Parts: sequence; C-alpha cells; structure tokens
Amino acid sequence: RKASTLLPAVARCMRWLLTVFILAEAPGRSLRGAHAKLDQAAIQVVTWNVGAINNNPFEFWITHSDPKYNKMMVDVQAFLDSPGAADVPVAAVLTDDMLSELQAKMVAAGWTKVDEAMAEWRANYAGRTIIDGFMKDKVLGRKRLMSMPDRTTNTINLAGGGTATRPTAINCYGSEFASMQEFWQLWTRFMFGPKLSLASGREAMPSELISKISRAKYPALSEAEEAMSRPLSTICQAAFDVILVHMLNTIGGGTHKTSWQPMRREMCEALNSRKTHRTLSILLHSYADADVIFLQEVSSAMIDQLKSRPKLARSFSVHVAPNDGKRDQISVMLLSSERFDESSVTRVNPMFDELLRGLGSEVPVAPGDLLAIAVRERASGQAYLLASFHGDTDGQATVPVVKSMAKLREKHSGARFVFGLDANTYAVGSSKQQGVIEFGDEFRQLGLTSCWGDQPDPTNLTTFNARTYLQPQLNKAVAFKDLGKPGTGDKNPKDFILFPKGSFSVVSTTKDNTGRRAFIEKQPFPTLSFPSDHGVLSTVLRFLN
Repeated sequence: RKASTLLPAVARCMRWLLTVFILAEAPGRSLRGAHAKLDQAAIQVVTWNVGAINNNPFEFWITHSDPKYNKMMVDVQAFLDSPGAADVPVAAVLTDDMLSELQAKMVAAGWTKVDEAMAEWRANYAGRTIIDGFMKDKVLGRKRLMSMPDRTTNTINLAGGGTATRPTAINCYGSEFASMQEFWQLWTRFMFGPKLSLASGREAMPSELISKISRAKYPALSEAEEAMSRPLSTICQAAFDVILVHMLNTIGGGTHKTSWQPMRREMCEALNSRKTHRTLSILLHSYADADVIFLQEVSSAMIDQLKSRPKLARSFSVHVAPNDGKRDQISVMLLSSERFDESSVTRVNPMFDELLRGLGSEVPVAPGDLLAIAVRERASGQAYLLASFHGDTDGQATVPVVKSMAKLREKHSGARFVFGLDANTYAVGSSKQQGVIEFGDEFRQLGLTSCWGDQPDPTNLTTFNARTYLQPQLNKAVAFKDLGKPGTGDKNPKDFILFPKGSFSVVSTTKDNTGRRAFIEKQPFPTLSFPSDHGVLSTVLRFLN
C-alpha cells in the first residue's frame, strides 16, 4: 500500500526532471531556461582565474595515494636541501659542446646580443653549482630568466586544438628520454626545428616565442640583462631542463630513473589532459545561471572550447581580450545571451590603453591581461561597462589599472560598471607587493566598493597553494614540512568584483574551491577535481538606482 502511494509521486518527480533536462538540452534553448525567471533588478556576476598555464603535473603539492610519488617528491626535496657532493658545477651538466651548439642555433636564427649573453653565462653562471648556486638562487628566480621562457614554450597551443610540448620533466611531453644525449637532441630540435602552426594563426619556431623580459615588470634585472634577456633566458632554460632530468635520474641512488617518466604520464592524464574539460564542466553545471562570467588566464584552446561547446554557446556570447598570441593567458568574458544584446558589444580597450598611458609611468600590463567592453541589456537597453583583468605577479599593475578603469567609467555616463579581477593582492603588503588593505584604500578613494565590502579582510583567502621544487620559480617553492605554516606558498585574498559604491547592494558572495559552489578553508588547491589555483567568486548584486 505504501509502495502504491509512493510510485505516482516518484513518477511525477521523474517527469519534472526529464522536462528540465529537455529544456536544457533542446536546440536553441539556453541553460538559463531551466532556471528560475530572471530577476531584472539584480545581476549575478562570477569571476575566476582559471590558471591556464599550469601544464606541469608536479608543480603543486598534492595528496597522492601512490607511495612512489611521495617517495620521489621527498627525495627531490632532500636533494635540494642537502645535495652534498652531488652539487656539481652547471658546466658539468650543460656541457661546453651543448652550449656551443645552442649558441650556433641562436646566431643562425638571427638573434642579437648572443655573444654578450654567452659571455655573461660563462662569467656568472657556468661555474655555479647546480643546486645551491643555480636552482635555489632566489635572485635568479626574481629575474624570471627561467620561468618566462618556460611560460611561452612549455606547452604551445596549435591550430586545430592540439598542443606541442617542450622536452622537459615539468610538462606532459609524450615521449620518454632514454639518455641525456637523446634528451638534448630532442630539446634543440624542438626549440629551433620546424615552425609550428599556432592557435593564434602564426607560424613560428618555439624559440621565436621567447621574448625580451621587461625590467619595468621584473626590476631585479639589470639594464644589461634586460638587453640580452632573450638569449640569456634561453640558456638558463636549457640549463634548468638539463638539471631537472639529471636530478630525477640520479636522486635516491638512481631509484627513480625508470619510474619518474611513466609516473609523469599517469599524472598528466589525471591532472592536465582533462583540465579544460573539467573547467568547462564547472562553469556549465555550477555557474550556467550567471549573467556575466569574468575569466582570467584562459588558454587559446580553452577559448575555442568555450565557443564550440553547444550548451555554453547557446547561453553565452564569448568575448576575448586583444592579445599578441605569445602569452597564452587571456582575459575573457561570457555574457548571458538572454540578458545582453550581443550586437551592442563594443570593445573599449583602445580608450583604456590611452588612459593608462596618461598616468605617465610604465605599468606592467601585457597584451591579453585586460578586456573592457560596453554592452546593453536586451530588454531595457540599460548600458553596462564591464572589465576582466589579470594582474601581474606582485600586483603592481592593479591600482593603475583600476584608476584607469575609473576614468573610463566617467566617459560612459549612465552605464552600470562591474569589474572582475585577479588583483594579485597580498594579505601583508610591501614595497614590492600590493597589499590588500592598501588596495581597499585605493579603490574607496575612487568611489568604488567590492563584493567583500569597503574594507577587504586579509584573512579571506581566495588562493591556498604551495609550489614544489619541480617547477621553474624555485624562489616560490615550499618544503613539505612547511605547507601548513602561515606566510608560506600563495595564501592570499586575491580575487575581487568591484563596482561603484551606491550603485548596487551585495545580496550574497560565495567562494568555491570544489567546483560545487562550496569552499573548504585551508584546503590546498588545485586538486584532482578542481583545476585552478584560484577560487571562483560568485556575487549577486541588486540595483540601488
């Protein structure tokens, strides 16, 4: 009797779920059609730095069930902590023959300052020891002589959606290296071999993607180093890659020589190959009801997927920051097709660029870091000024960019202004890093407030991660025993949604580091299920006028 009473209710429930599924999947219907009727007096805004350049499966400390992984990472750290007699000169690993071959290839490619870079290398780097003198040199890390070329050549997005990977231990390179000689042959052939068809439409050798490093953005560089930074950073990258392979082949008495490459392949399948799929799945299943989604550090490959995934394409129009195709870290905006008129979108980056130049100082904003657009609501015709921004590592560009956006807002009188950004602000600021308290002081003076209120809380973290020693920015590496200590790794309040004070009230703001609209405090991320080192912010704003 109880079963006969329950079955009709279950059937009604199943019919309702099927109806929702059909509405969501039917051609021409948006995902929002399955949600409650839009509240035109409020707007739901999401911002997320998706962390597009993390192609290194070993980059962040994770919890792993395989004891081989734990043993290898402990051995790596132990070797880096106390290398002893194994701390040989760099010249013993990156040999004179290898260096001469690299020099010849840079000269043949028509590079300038090659001789100066070689002289600098031989005078100040070749005689250093591989660990204490080179890999652990924090000044070298701040100069970005290894991390910048790694950023542009580690994993390159190709036309057609594929990727090309530099032979190194810290990416998802598909083949294994049987010997150091084979590794070096593969490395030079990749960097200076046939041109690749890039996703940006360019044809280029990977080495052509290495560009001059800006002293304005990385002041640890001298003027002379800045001038020769292209060839010098290429040499440093070669040394770094060679040292990594040498280290993994020899640590623990050579016990990891045959296991680290198969392990890397397995981790890539779990952590990297499905990164874009997992990111889009989170957007699709947890944030499809948003009106505006600001994204930062989006790869070209992910942009293609955003545009081609039918469910997302039906619900959102995709807008991309102008970029030069070199740095695969692009700011993007998704606008609800139901709320906003795509035909009214105007990209206003040129006006912003002019205002930024008007500040009179060089600001470290790279092509693709910022997207600013003007758009109108479909139903009411209400104008909006919207912006998505990714700040530099130390947050030095954040205040000048916000000031320039505030000036741009003045030129769009009557438009509702909302700005989603990875401000790269820090719980404790300094002369070199933008503090979050000081950032709050700056945006309040501009008449703005945030999803966190007028005064940001330094303990309200949106990042919580720590890098291992198997990545190029060793100045940021954290020992396993120090993972829980305050001030170690990147545990900071970095992400914001800004808007003019008095224009909106905050109905709610949530953080998410699980992909399920939930945030677990003090949990390191990314994780196997959450693919970014920044949490997702979601804010509902209600109009006040």
